[in-house]
Amino acid sequence: MEQNDLPLIRQYQAWLQIGDSLPDAEREPFFTKGLVVLDTNLLLNLYEYTPSAREQVLAALELIAPRLWLPYQVGLEFIRGRHRVIANRVKTLTDAPDAINHKLNEARRAVVAARDAVKNLLLKYAQDDEAGAELDKHINQQSFDDALADWRSMLLNHIKKLKAQQDLKPGSVASDDKILPRIAALFGDRIGVQPPPEVLRRRVEEASAYRFPNEIPPGFRDAGKETPLRSAGDFLLWEEIVEKAAGTEGHERVLLVSADAKEDWYEPAEQGRGPRPWPILADELRLRADASLRIETPRQFYQGIKQFLDADLTENTYEEIDRAAEPREPEGPLITETEALVTDPPDGLALAAYRAAGLATSAIRKAIESPSQRLFQWWLIGVTRELGRREAQRGEPPVELPAAICTDAPPAPHWERGTALKPGEWPYRASSWLAPWFLQVVYATPDADRQTLLRLAVRQADPSR
Repeated sequence: MEQNDLPLIRQYQAWLQIGDSLPDAEREPFFTKGLVVLDTNLLLNLYEYTPSAREQVLAALELIAPRLWLPYQVGLEFIRGRHRVIANRVKTLTDAPDAINHKLNEARRAVVAARDAVKNLLLKYAQDDEAGAELDKHINQQSFDDALADWRSMLLNHIKKLKAQQDLKPGSVASDDKILPRIAALFGDRIGVQPPPEVLRRRVEEASAYRFPNEIPPGFRDAGKETPLRSAGDFLLWEEIVEKAAGTEGHERVLLVSADAKEDWYEPAEQGRGPRPWPILADELRLRADASLRIETPRQFYQGIKQFLDADLTENTYEEIDRAAEPREPEGPLITETEALVTDPPDGLALAAYRAAGLATSAIRKAIESPSQRLFQWWLIGVTRELGRREAQRGEPPVELPAAICTDAPPAPHWERGTALKPGEWPYRASSWLAPWFLQVVYATPDADRQTLLRLAVRQADPSR
């Protein structure tokens, strides 16, 4: 009897493996015959890449498209998360000039502090006022600005070029998302159906009552999020994978691709072994679906497509894949129009946005205090943060709520053409649509604040202005 056929070794095979490496002959079938599941981060990362890298990645995914399957949970998280990724990218570039100027000003203060320290030493130990005056002559604010003028200009020009090269804008998610159709074409009809409410409830209860307290992967590190449903996201994905693998199609291999390397997916390293996907996951899939499991990072996966399916991916693209896969700072739940209608902003946040925007009239002050104007309140909160008018408060959720969109077709039937506003006060009268709740506030606002609101909406709809 071969060693691997011995009952003890066969029973605990997943736990006996040193790491997650496999010989090519065993790994290749996961790419050519297996069911391939991409976690949400793989899809959202497509919005992070440069256009050239994105095209290479999409072309690589097209080679494996017949094997791709999209769980309902991944699709939901992807659709809801697209704006957040783009908005964060735009905000980072929008904030960059101020950040650069701040760092240069810090450098100026550090140089002046160093000069003063030397002057104090000259005075204390040599009574040399003349040398101190000479230092003041050569090291001062004007000399510093002159010395750094070229560097400042160079740095800011790079930021300006980066902003001009961006092919994605926050408003495009709702109206002109060029990536979404490409992703939809990749999956075709290979998409998981929404679990019935009773199934969803049972899975959430299993996660919160049994698996998470016992630290059974996946997802137990997410326990304690805002709601049990949000905490159970990874487990809901896992249950869909198991159900699909055990279905009538009979998938013998499942390849899951994810950048999530937390301890609720990966077993920590031990002496003689690096971190590896939890063997208990492989055991569970084998027991419940009679299928083999392999989990790979984005780089491993794309290298596998290149190796086994001859994809054309450059080293620069791999570097972008690695950068996009780096962990992001967690944020609160995304506020969309649906959530904004029923969710009150945190105390004082709408007022902080009102002040940051430079608004002053009582009409707008009344709107930010009225429960019937939640959409406007959340928009003002979101747009002042997005455009860098203020710093985000601790625990402040991101907002996906445009007041205007420049597209040929309206995002919803009740939106109005830009011609609803007067000539001269709105630059996109024939090529834009305005949210009715925004127009309601604008119509009731005196000219001083009206122009401020319209400028904010223009900047949000077209960040290049």
